[in-house]
Amino acid sequence: MKTNFSPDQLKDSGIKRANEILRSCVHCGFCTATCPTYQLLGDELDSPRGRIYLIKDMLENDRPADEKTVKHIDRCLSCLACMSTCPSGVHYMHLVDLAREHVEKTYKRPWLDRTMRFVLANILPYPKRFRLSIMGAWMAKPFRFAMPKLLRAMVDFAPAKLPAPSHTDKAQIFPAKGKKIRRVALLTGCAQKALNTDINEATIRLLTRFGCEVVIAKGMGCCGAVTHHMGKTDASHKSAAANINAWIEADVDTVVINTSGCGTTVKDYGHMFRDDPLAKDATKIAAMTKDISELMEELGISGNIDIKVAYHAACSLQHGQQIKEAPKNLLRAAGFTVLEPTDPHLCCGSAGTYNLMQPELASQLGARKIATLEKLKPDVIAAGNIGCMMQIGAGTQVPIVHTVELLDWATGGPKPAALGE
Repeated sequence: MKTNFSPDQLKDSGIKRANEILRSCVHCGFCTATCPTYQLLGDELDSPRGRIYLIKDMLENDRPADEKTVKHIDRCLSCLACMSTCPSGVHYMHLVDLAREHVEKTYKRPWLDRTMRFVLANILPYPKRFRLSIMGAWMAKPFRFAMPKLLRAMVDFAPAKLPAPSHTDKAQIFPAKGKKIRRVALLTGCAQKALNTDINEATIRLLTRFGCEVVIAKGMGCCGAVTHHMGKTDASHKSAAANINAWIEADVDTVVINTSGCGTTVKDYGHMFRDDPLAKDATKIAAMTKDISELMEELGISGNIDIKVAYHAACSLQHGQQIKEAPKNLLRAAGFTVLEPTDPHLCCGSAGTYNLMQPELASQLGARKIATLEKLKPDVIAAGNIGCMMQIGAGTQVPIVHTVELLDWATGGPKPAALGE
């Protein structure tokens, strides 16, 4: 794709990166075949190729974002299926993130939209606030009929109950069982700590059982993904910088992540901090970060629990991190029969805050994903991302658990609570 950025524009590292990405696009349209919003809406501007044209025009002319451009960028899930499909290697993730930052700086959203984004950015990354907001949603449910649809989506998202805070939340060290072979830092997440404490507890049991000393680093918090994907760069970098400093101070071999949406962001810290004094440390942390499935595949696993597991591939894992086989291989090695839906590449509609900000589209995507998973008639659904688990779990009676919970069970841990007695 031909671009016409001026020499002065190209002095900005973000514009320089956008120029590189835009020039790699050859207009082939392969991305439209795997774009969930294009499949639903049939609008070229709701495909990656269409959004690329809108972003190019906005950035090249250095103009404020307009309503039309914002509408189509907001509809993007950032599922990154287009990046798995693209034969030219167009790095759409960096481009759309830059576009969102430009939108945040130059476009004044309607008041309800601004309020929603402010609330989400100041609640989701903070587990205690998030817990309180869920309790508030419980009290608001009788009045949902009178609320705008965005507020109804937030109220509907609230789970029926919350687990008690976990003993794993505080900064501490969990020693390895037997000989220590690794010292790893675990990102415990933010929403995950409030919504499902079983995931981190299972992860720690599994890692220590396989010789890893697990560090919950002091000063660690949200990975920054929530605000990063809203274009709120200062807030996302503040969160990310706290993690980088905490993990460097902890002196670990590996940063382990069991929420794939977080993993995609942490692995991109080097790019996010390319112009920052923290660039060296950020690049180091990004390089040592692994999804729990990557690390467990290195360590090896075996088991003999034979039940049918429908595996849901989170977009941030299969497209964002290009981890496609490791979780399935681990489940099979643990004895499980792994089943895959007919649309494994398509998003469930969770996508961070997407199901709250775009509830109608998210609902359609969720219903389609649930139908393909239920068609497999599994005993349980497994996924590697808390957002996907919440989205799918809200619409099915089939138990849904994190992949790590099944691996923990197969290697000596307790049966996942979601599976009952």
